[in-house]
Amino acid sequence: MDDVGILPLDAVGWLVQFWIALGVAGLILQRTPQTINRLLFPLSALVSLLVAATGMWALGAAPNVMVLPLGLPDLPFHLRLDPLSGFFLILLGGATLGVSLFGAGYFKTMAGGTLGLLCLEYHLFLAGMTLVLLADDAYMFMVAWETMALSSYFLVTTDHAIPEIRKAGYLYLLIAHVGAISILLSFGVMQGGNGIAAYTFDAMRSAQLTEFWASVAFLLALFGFGAKAGVLPMHVWLPEAHPAAPSPVSALMSGVMLKTAIYGILRVTFDLLGTQLWWWGVLTLALGLVTAVFGVMFAAVQGDMKRLLAYSSIENIGLLLVGIGLTVIFHVYGKDALAALALIATLYHSLNHAMFKSLLFVGTGAILHATGERNMGRLGGLIHRMPWASVLVLVGVLAISGLPPLNGFVSEWMLLQAFLLSPGLPNSYINMLVPVAAAVIALAAALAAYVMVKFYGVIFLGQPREKVLEHAHDAGAWECIGMGWLALACVALGLAPVFVVHQLDLVAHSLIGANLGNAANNWIFLTPVDTERASYSPLYFLLAILGVMLLTTVLVRRLYHGRLRRGAPWDCGFPAQTARMQDSAEGFGNPIRRIFEPFFKIEREVPSPFDTHPRYHGQSDDRLWYILYLPIKFITEKLASLAGMLQHGRIHLYLTYTFVTLIVLLMFV
Repeated sequence: MDDVGILPLDAVGWLVQFWIALGVAGLILQRTPQTINRLLFPLSALVSLLVAATGMWALGAAPNVMVLPLGLPDLPFHLRLDPLSGFFLILLGGATLGVSLFGAGYFKTMAGGTLGLLCLEYHLFLAGMTLVLLADDAYMFMVAWETMALSSYFLVTTDHAIPEIRKAGYLYLLIAHVGAISILLSFGVMQGGNGIAAYTFDAMRSAQLTEFWASVAFLLALFGFGAKAGVLPMHVWLPEAHPAAPSPVSALMSGVMLKTAIYGILRVTFDLLGTQLWWWGVLTLALGLVTAVFGVMFAAVQGDMKRLLAYSSIENIGLLLVGIGLTVIFHVYGKDALAALALIATLYHSLNHAMFKSLLFVGTGAILHATGERNMGRLGGLIHRMPWASVLVLVGVLAISGLPPLNGFVSEWMLLQAFLLSPGLPNSYINMLVPVAAAVIALAAALAAYVMVKFYGVIFLGQPREKVLEHAHDAGAWECIGMGWLALACVALGLAPVFVVHQLDLVAHSLIGANLGNAANNWIFLTPVDTERASYSPLYFLLAILGVMLLTTVLVRRLYHGRLRRGAPWDCGFPAQTARMQDSAEGFGNPIRRIFEPFFKIEREVPSPFDTHPRYHGQSDDRLWYILYLPIKFITEKLASLAGMLQHGRIHLYLTYTFVTLIVLLMFV
């Protein structure tokens, strides 16, 4: 391979080293926290921009490979940069650019020693995620995966003095390692019994697996990567770890880290495994549907704004699994155009979710800094105290709600088109599943919009529910710049879908050998499969919205002859309105709680009618935690206590154990 061909991979390698150097510099400069915030985090954002640019460079280039002089004897590290890893580098760089800029302002109040250590862990986290996307052998992949997991664990437990945060970090680390073991076993199956020399991904691609062993490898990978992504029932760490972490870290974990798991599923399913089976797609599709509905259902009843966003991430991961499952089904049955459509919709939504969910998490960080409060029931009216933050967060809310012409609408619309345009498949059971799945996706999308109305309305609209909110301040300059970048990305991805689909075509062709050539023929109209079936023009949609707004303004001015009349908001005939009369977060989610009550473990605290200061408290817990995880915890503790009985502290008993063990071993020699 010529020198020019490997330049993108060389560039990413240097950028990863620069990230690590910034982390080490943060540890060295911990006595000057202003330098870390004003210099290192902005430089980190610049590196993120270059990483995204390198990913764009790699989309149209041939795969670049490299063997590093690192690792173990006869087990060097292999790197590869192809269109799939290039796309996820764009996702990683674009999201971390905004988060790092936000962090330059968010971390300014942190103590120097803690900030220096956090700077190191933060940049090791970024480097670990990047190397996961570049790894081209099982050894390198697992080293990068563990680096990502451990660094994110330390970031989650930044405030480790709080017991709940230590508990959340331990739960996250435990499930992360259970998933890592499953991924390692999947790699072991894919090496096809060819020994340790077959640990490279190239060897796995050429391995001839039977359908049985290919299915075993797929199921292990789905479980392992699903644990990292928060797929049901391995989701329990996510609503605990995301609220525990600092808001920029929560943004990276939700917006970027969860996508490394999606990358892993795509890499194994469409690249390393030479074949796919139809039931893989059905299983993934069904698992995604259950995860999506579960996530949005629990998001609707949350009172903590970061837990609400965490459950919303579970819902979006479910949508991505639905897209992957649909891609497998279409690809197996030779529906290449629809397979490309489903895959591109999945990739598009991955990128969209990285942007709007990162924006929403850093937005909650700005609110937390301004008010010191995460409970939505104690917020309200912040649109008057935080005008810049409220406008930028509104962009994220509209985008995640799937409203045109922002980016969330495009990917969800394309995914629904993949369902609606699907022809009759040779499997009658799948034909029955497809319309049901489309209806469930529509339900999840509608509930997601409901959740975001609650999120934005309770936090920003109405009157302040607590006196302390009168002293709330708007986000700082660095924080607004970071949020502004992410909001701009949401708008740009929504207004230029044809350009984005044209780039994603390259990724789809590299994975499944099919693309959507028709979608890129006209820069104004996005036509997923056929111009006669369906098309969408965000530009015309935006012009229509602006035209209606302008027409409404003109008509209002003409009807009122240019005069303005101001009055109090509608008060239902009772002018003495107070903040306590506003719909609360618990009240807003109560209809969902009642409809899906069998799925919740509900605890209510209802005040007495004669209470002069009544307070209502409702908590909806996950029944799966009590049905599945608490019994596992109980059994583990019992087994540990039984094992502990062997430790008496007496040397003659230990010698007896050793003697008995040797006798047993000799019996089998």
